[in-house]
Amino acid sequence: MWSCGPLNGSGGEDQLLCQHAQRALPALSLLYLLVGVPLGLGYNALLLLVNLHDPAGMTMPDVYFANMAVAGLVLGALAPAHLLGPGASGWAVWDLGSEVRVTLLVLFNVSALVALYSTALLGLDCYIERALPRSYMSSVYNTRHVCGFVWGGALLASFSSLLSYICSHVAARVAECSRMQDAQAADAILVLVGYLVPALAALYALVLIARVRKQATPLDQDAGGLDPAAHRLLVATVCTQFGLWTPHYLTLLGRTVLAARGKPADGQHLGVLLLARDLSRLLAFCSSSALPLLYRYINRSFPGKLQRLLKKMHRGHRSCSLDQAGAPPVTA
Repeated sequence: MWSCGPLNGSGGEDQLLCQHAQRALPALSLLYLLVGVPLGLGYNALLLLVNLHDPAGMTMPDVYFANMAVAGLVLGALAPAHLLGPGASGWAVWDLGSEVRVTLLVLFNVSALVALYSTALLGLDCYIERALPRSYMSSVYNTRHVCGFVWGGALLASFSSLLSYICSHVAARVAECSRMQDAQAADAILVLVGYLVPALAALYALVLIARVRKQATPLDQDAGGLDPAAHRLLVATVCTQFGLWTPHYLTLLGRTVLAARGKPADGQHLGVLLLARDLSRLLAFCSSSALPLLYRYINRSFPGKLQRLLKKMHRGHRSCSLDQAGAPPVTA
């Protein structure tokens, strides 16, 4: 179990703060596992069920949120293994084999890439739909294909972790694969491809949407502009996603910079770095529960879709009961 050593040779308030955070982190993790994970799994499954039940009524944002719901379900399923397993450096409950660790890491990275890129593409497509309402570039049909490409690209981007594991265990001469076993290089690729690119794309989309909203164009008269509720949902989604994932990627970036400068973490700072890693990972998992809640309470069409689904399920249950009650008795 890691501990908070003396910082810069002196204890003081920094060491005391680190110790308090070390004690609070297991409690926060358990609270998230007991409350956040079931809530996130339930709302993500409900989001998928409501939209897949009425595919003809799905809009472009609905497709992206359904894609993020799938990633949220994967993150929710991975949360106990990451927060209680060997990844929780402070209080691991169980240990896992190297194969399982790599699999969990790849699934985590894939889900993170899908969530962030879906958010960025949602912003860009909202701008296209706002600026060019009759171009059909942001149609539901195209969005479904884009989401498929997002999953494929996420798998390719996370392939470096799996390739590093195979190289270190299968290669006849490990020396030939020594350059591929650099964890810092993999972290740098994830920061660049998995965070910096979608963050810049999402920021660019918000700037474009804000500019279009200020400038009245002839297309705005027949398009009616972007729905205020949809705009609030977009801004809340971008801020929540990148706000919760930024600490995780900043931690990866900090570890990469320290390794590149040849200054590995010593005993004085190792506890703080591990604490920052565990806390940032907890915040990243919280995104899988926050996004469906935003969709539930900001999207105007969700309550109506949910009511239609419940009515149809109720009618189906009543018809089954009437069929069973009205069946003629079987006589010998």
